Amino acid sequence: RYDACFNAWFEGHLEPAVSSATAPSEERQTHSRRKAEEYEASCGKIWASYRECVQKTVKDPGLGELLAQAREENPLKEPPPP
Repeated sequence: RYDACFNAWFEGHLEPAVSSATAPSEERQTHSRRKAEEYEASCGKIWASYRECVQKTVKDPGLGELLAQAREENPLKEPPPP
């Protein structure tokens, strides 16, 4: 559910964000604030539930330790190239 909500919101955010890239800074900030409010209204509760579920799963026996070990062995220093 969260993925579908986020993807629908992001599609509506991406095109205007790209087209407003040359707009004055104040316009971009206003657009970003409006989209953040829209996201919170549309997906905020679903995100909170999703995040809680993921965090609980990560804390379940062993998984947190495995993630910490993987991060130590292979730290992500830079985002992978596109």
